[in-house]
Amino acid sequence: MSASPPADHPPTETAPDPLSDVAAEAAGKLGEALEYVERARGQLYEFHHHIGHADLMLDEVLEGLEKGGHADLVALIRERVYGRDVLQGRWTYQVVDEFDDGYYAAWKDVTATVREKVPGGGRHEHEAALKRRRSPLSDPDLSAPPSPNRTT
Repeated sequence: MSASPPADHPPTETAPDPLSDVAAEAAGKLGEALEYVERARGQLYEFHHHIGHADLMLDEVLEGLEKGGHADLVALIRERVYGRDVLQGRWTYQVVDEFDDGYYAAWKDVTATVREKVPGGGRHEHEAALKRRRSPLSDPDLSAPPSPNRTT
């Protein structure tokens, strides 16, 4: 039978589990790493758009060279770059799709699993704690969490 603490001493909180803290920190690092993968994904989409735009511009280039009487240059462009794969057997949309379905999907899945299984390992936990410490508690609009029904 355990003794109750004296009335003038409130019960003590359980000491933090250093292993949980280390795991939560690692989960946070994984989330940060995923943000870098997200940024790389954005750059991959930017690459896809730039290459697509350049490829579409070739139609005007070919038309201009044809009108200018440069059939040899038209033939060169058609032979060497017009409709060319950016990687063997693949256009950029295929590279993006392969990235999304493979590498990116694996990162998202693993990160979600880790966040689900590690206490304190949720999305942006560090930032949420920072917000709680810095937000003026006198203004509930600044310190309250966003509404789950928020659309913007």
